[in-house]
Amino acid sequence: MTYYMCATIIIVLLMITMILHVIRYSGFTKTQKTWYISTFSCIAFCALCEFAVHSGYYNIKFKIPLIILTILQFSISPLLSVFFSGALGMYKEARRGFYFFSINIVAESVLAPFGLIFFFDEAGYHRGDLFIIYEVFYFIGLLYLIIDMCFVGKRFRHRDLITIIMILFLLIFGIIPMTIDKIHIAYLSIGICSALCYIYYNDLVQQDIKDDLVANQNKIFEMQTHTISGLANLIENRDTETGGHVARTSEYVKILATDCKNKGLFSDIIDDNYIYSLYKLAPLHDVGKIVVSDTLLKKPGKLTAEEYEEMKKHATFGGEVVKEILTGVTDEDYLKFASDIATYHHERFDGSGYPNKLKGDEIPLNARIMAIADVFDALISKRCYKEAIPIEEAFEIIKEESGTHFDPRLVDVFLSDKEKYVEIFKLK
Repeated sequence: MTYYMCATIIIVLLMITMILHVIRYSGFTKTQKTWYISTFSCIAFCALCEFAVHSGYYNIKFKIPLIILTILQFSISPLLSVFFSGALGMYKEARRGFYFFSINIVAESVLAPFGLIFFFDEAGYHRGDLFIIYEVFYFIGLLYLIIDMCFVGKRFRHRDLITIIMILFLLIFGIIPMTIDKIHIAYLSIGICSALCYIYYNDLVQQDIKDDLVANQNKIFEMQTHTISGLANLIENRDTETGGHVARTSEYVKILATDCKNKGLFSDIIDDNYIYSLYKLAPLHDVGKIVVSDTLLKKPGKLTAEEYEEMKKHATFGGEVVKEILTGVTDEDYLKFASDIATYHHERFDGSGYPNKLKGDEIPLNARIMAIADVFDALISKRCYKEAIPIEEAFEIIKEESGTHFDPRLVDVFLSDKEKYVEIFKLK
């Protein structure tokens, strides 16, 4: 009797805990919550009915109430798998299961009052000659639950065989003592299994949500990539003599940032993700030129002071364009990263650059890296307003402007790996 009392208390408390969790859990719809609450409530009810019948406090004057409770228990217990099917989102299977197990409800309601399924006498509860009807439906119900678990695992593209096997063993070792030795621990097993199923299903749901998030992130990333590529191509197509500039500068910044990382320079800023973002967003550095007229972009020879002031506007406007285009398809950090490259890559380390005359470390690191790559490629490329200069001479100019135009720490790293930049220029 003490054992039955403890087992019943444990399972009822467990089911109450699960019900409270379902109520507070925001990951399920109202329909799913209803199914889960029905499942856990019925398990608690059946466990209490089992205790009432087998607690050892039987009195013949309670025969009618006990018969009613037992009929309800025998009718509901095979339906637990149906309730759980609904909770797992398998609504069609739940409806089909209910139609099937309604046969058991009819059988219990018709046969039980005649003592054919069970009966009570002065000694207490006894199994009837047709008790096997209940056992068959009970076993089918448990098997139905296991099959549903397998289908759920397949539907979510995950099948935790260890969890399913563990649940199966718990159910079997709950059924065998009840069937053979008449030790009534089945609902303890069912309750534990239902809790495991609930946890298992939550894991599957969370994994599925995670997969969906990753898929959505990939779609967003593709949108970003296409947007960046399209903007860069738009600018480059307007200035046909800078062909390959976008591709080369992207490779240059990647090499420079990677070398900095390998040398431990700016280790608090540069990591693999930083390098990847810099490589992907470098093509946007001149996107602001979309506001510059073709007359200025393709003018042979030197610009006048007024024309130069007009050309300088592309830096400020570039940051604004990036924010306008990428807002809503990326996060704030990524947006700022892209905007900084477009806005500040013409700032100079000594504070004489534009648009804001930032100085030293006031200039974002990605813009400082971009400045070296941009100027280097412009020097060694033919433009409408100048001829290309020899690569070694370009390296010398970068060196000479260390500390004035460029961050001297970056210049040192840049000049330590000349061969890679030469190779990129020849290939692209």
